Amino acid sequence: MADVQPTWMGPLIQSDARLTQGVKLSVSSANIAGTQVISYGNNHGFSLLGGTRFQFDFNPPSYFQNHSSTMPDGFGNASTQVKYRIASGNARHGNFAVSAALCRSFGGGYEQNGMLTDAWFPKLLVGKAFGRLAVQSALNGVLPTGKISQQGRAVEWNSTAQLHAGAHAYFDIEDNAAWLKGGPDDGKTENFVTPAAFLVVRRRSWEPTHAVVVFDAGLQIATSSFHAYNRNLISEMRILF
Repeated sequence: MADVQPTWMGPLIQSDARLTQGVKLSVSSANIAGTQVISYGNNHGFSLLGGTRFQFDFNPPSYFQNHSSTMPDGFGNASTQVKYRIASGNARHGNFAVSAALCRSFGGGYEQNGMLTDAWFPKLLVGKAFGRLAVQSALNGVLPTGKISQQGRAVEWNSTAQLHAGAHAYFDIEDNAAWLKGGPDDGKTENFVTPAAFLVVRRRSWEPTHAVVVFDAGLQIATSSFHAYNRNLISEMRILF
């Protein structure tokens, strides 16, 4: 895909505006109401390309270790996603990407470690690179199919600035904002800032822009007075093929 789209690194949290193929092995550890909640899987899985226009994702249920006497450990929700590349260009043709995605989450996770019902997540994703600097932005909707009074809806806006610091290193910072509508947190806004780093391992025989294995980590820090969680430490290994 390097001949039709940029070669930046996909952000830690927000969806990438490019199409990619691979597996993400991810773990997150967040402080929720004074309790440390660990997610093994972190709502990630594997992605497959469908030609040069489509990407198909499947994310198996993550396992949540809640360290709580009131919330049992258990699995969350599985999800699938399809992404469509609307337009893009590599470094010789504008160095940009525009895509749209639709994610479907399947509710009823074991012991309710996830959304209470099925949900739709429409997304509009854009990005532009300027030499070693890239910026991306994603506008998402969170639309449960039921029990709105219990879980509400949301509009999310994520933005990322990324620096390609060297042949094997990327650094970025994300801003993750959400506006909540309906449910117990109706009218509230939460915001997080997430610095992250990426270490890329390449094979010498492959093209310089082809990342084989990526190790990355970041810390999601709440910057708003209202937040459902804080200090969410995320670590990943990505296998791209």
